[in-house]
This record gives sequence, C-alpha cells and structure tokens, in this order.
Amino acid sequence: MMQIDFLPEPPLEFGAGMPHIDIRFGLMHYGPLDVTSERARRRITVGLVGTPYGTEMMREWLERCRAEIPARASRQPNLFPRFPGFAEDVAFRSTLVLSDETTRTISDRHFTDLRRGTANEAIRGAVERIVAECRFLSEDQRVDVIVCVVPTQIAELMDPDVRAGGAGADAASADGVGPARGEIALNFRDLLKATTMGVARLQSPIQLILPSSIDPTLGRKLKIRQNETRSLQDEATRAWNFHTALYYKANGRPWRIPRDPAQLTTCFVGISFYESLDRATIMTSMAQVFDERGDGVVVRGGPIQMSKDDRVPHLSGPDADALLTRALSRYRETHKTLPARVVLHKTSPFNHEELEGFDQAGAPLNIDTLDCVSVSQRTSTRLFRYGNYPPLRGTYLRLDDREHLLYTRGSVNFFETYPGSYVPRSFLFRCDRIDTTPKLIAREMLGLSKLNWNVTQFDGGMPITIEAARRVGKVLKYLEPDDFVGHQYSYYM
Repeated sequence: MMQIDFLPEPPLEFGAGMPHIDIRFGLMHYGPLDVTSERARRRITVGLVGTPYGTEMMREWLERCRAEIPARASRQPNLFPRFPGFAEDVAFRSTLVLSDETTRTISDRHFTDLRRGTANEAIRGAVERIVAECRFLSEDQRVDVIVCVVPTQIAELMDPDVRAGGAGADAASADGVGPARGEIALNFRDLLKATTMGVARLQSPIQLILPSSIDPTLGRKLKIRQNETRSLQDEATRAWNFHTALYYKANGRPWRIPRDPAQLTTCFVGISFYESLDRATIMTSMAQVFDERGDGVVVRGGPIQMSKDDRVPHLSGPDADALLTRALSRYRETHKTLPARVVLHKTSPFNHEELEGFDQAGAPLNIDTLDCVSVSQRTSTRLFRYGNYPPLRGTYLRLDDREHLLYTRGSVNFFETYPGSYVPRSFLFRCDRIDTTPKLIAREMLGLSKLNWNVTQFDGGMPITIEAARRVGKVLKYLEPDDFVGHQYSYYM
C-alpha cells in the first residue's frame, strides 16, 4: 500500500556543536565544525598553476574574496546570501597564504602548440606539464592545496558541445578537437587527478577552476545567440563553493551530520561500478566509506565478471566479503574502532550472493546491524503538488515494503522557492535487506545529500555515498592495477 510522508530538513553541525539547516548561514554564524579544535586550518598555503594570465586572474580574485562579496539581488535572500569573505574573523576563520614562490606559470604558447595534435595528445601533454609544476609545489613548497587554473586551450576540450565525440571514440576533426579514430576520449580533470595522486603521489590535493569561473566574460559563447555567454552562478555563490572545497581539501572539516547518541555508530559505504579505460567487458568495483563526521576513505575493489544472463554488474560472494572487509579494516585504521552498524548503498540491486558475502564480512567483527540499500535515479514515478511549485524536498513515498521514492531536490521552505531550473525528479531506493526501518534510511539519505563539499546549496541530489562512489570511479579508471590509490576523498573531488 502506497503511503506518502514529509521528512523535515535535517540540521547540520557547525562550530561549537551549533546546528543549522543551511550550510552558508551555519558557517557565517558559527564557523566550521573544527573551529575550536587544534586541527582547525587557521592558515592555508595555496599553490597556483596556470598560464601567466590565468594565475594573475586567480590571485586577484582570491584577494578580492578576502573581503565581502555582496549578495545577488533577489526576492529570496536565503537562496543567494552574501559571501562574508575568507578571513580569520569571519565564516571559515581562516586565511589564504599566497606568494610568488607558490605560483608556477606555464606559457600560453606551450598549450597552443599542444593543440596542433589530437585532443587526447593535447590533454596528455597538458597533464604531464601541469603535474611537473604541481610536484614542485607539493614537494619543495609544501603547499596545502594546489589550485590549477585550466588553460583556455584545454578548457575548450572539456566542453562536450565543442569536443566532438566527448563520450567515446570518434574521428579527429581538422583542428584536432576530436580524439583520433579508435581512441577513447580522455577526460582532462580525471586524468590530472589520477596522475597527481596515483603516479606522482603528491601530498597536496588539486582544485581545478575554469577561467570563466573567475571572469564570466570568458565563458563560451552560446551557439544560438552568438553575442551571449552561458549564465554562471553569481559571484558570492561561486566564492562560497570554491572556498568550501578549498577548506575541505586542506584537511579542514566545514560541517557534519549530528549523531544522535541514542543511535548506533554507523558507517556508510557507497559501492559503484565503472568500466576500465579500454572499455573491456570486465567491470571494477569500488567502495567509499563514510562516518557521521563526513570523513571519507576510498577502497578500490577488484575486477568482476559479468553474467551472460544478467547484464547488471554484481559482486561474487567472496568479492563482496573481501571488499567490505577491506573497507572496515580501513575504517578501523582511521577511527581506532569499528562501527556498530553498516549501511551499504549500491547502484544496482543486491543479489543473494552479495548479501551472503557482506554478511560473512560483518559476522566475525560482531556487526549485527547491516542495511543493504540499492539506489537508482531512473524512475518514471512523479508526484504533483497543488500550487505553482513542485513537491517539497523531503517528500517521501512508500510504494511497497521494498521500494521507496525520495525527493532530495524540490521546493525548499527555507529558500521560499524551488531553486532548480527543471522539474525535479525523485530517486528510487530499494531496501533489499535492512535491519532498521525504511523511513530511517530515507532520513539518513536526506542528510547524506548535504555532505557534498563542492557545493553549499544544500538541496543536493544523490546521497554523498553514491555521488562519491561515482566520482572516485571516474578517477580510478585512469590508474593501473599497481598504481597508488589515495584513501582520502579530497584527492578525487
């Protein structure tokens, strides 16, 4: 029997344990989660890599962001708040350290010359040169985070509308925009992150930024209206998102989900599958481990075999056992203890063999509570609400004992509007086997959708377990089996 319910917006925890439902107002009022601890990042040394003009623009913008960036004029002030500045006495309670010594420039001519070859050749050459500069900053200057201003020549190759065949093999165009015939189109972002982490083994996470995010006039012209550029977020929102990601990558902790002391200590694990770079039939599994603090630990699984009767990827029983065992071992190394409860989120339904394998991993560790939930964005079921706005974020529909719908995007009372551009869609989750209740699972997913440190508007789509699993898989596909795999999520986001 179908049943509809509304789940209230879960709060987040900020400095001194203070709660707020909104990320930006929570940071403004109370500071980041670690503001009172010794690990708080009072000063963050930033390395810059890019062309002379790109790094100059970046430094000027970062200097501008030390002071307040005014709010966008809007009838919904909670949706577009001001950015109070990145300084020691406001919001993050931290400051950025910039210098000529931590800035490495590469001539425009170098990237222009790279564009004479195919797109893949240009991307490989750009990654090789940028990684060399990042290595110097990480090893010689000991920077906390490296900001890479993507050269305009390479930024053009990141746009799927410009780069023909961006999703797969295609013939090279006359100007080398497309990949060579028979090649797989490389992703600059993912290849750069994989190389800096897995090959170069740099200790400093990378933060990419497009030139158009600094200077909106550099945005790519629309195909229909040649004199217009694609609209960007307002400057205050861009500053919020960029500095939040920067603070997290510098090993700061902006916020977390509060833990109810009456509830079991829980570890959330996201599992996804991705193709190897050569698109072989073998799929590779990956797990992302989270706890209530939001600390992420990456674990790479081994290859799996696809069944001829079922084209949906699944783990074998022993592989499921090994994957969760490694994940919990990594969790114990990080937190010096084991969780009382494990929640598994996966992008395909759990089969009997997987459930048995995960049970076998948890049994010797005395983990008695194990919830196995599969998540899918593909659903044709939608809800309609009276009035001018779509369903509220937090709308929860029970289809039957196993299948449930949840709106993590929708109208938000705090924003006094629906902030999206398109009709929001719910996502479907299946309780393949749970030891708790579906409503608790839904509440947790609503909270986990707010643990994306790349954005500060809290109406995220998927829970961070699934979002992180997919993002990590995109990077891992560029690594060889023997390459180093970083365990911190900051290297992948």
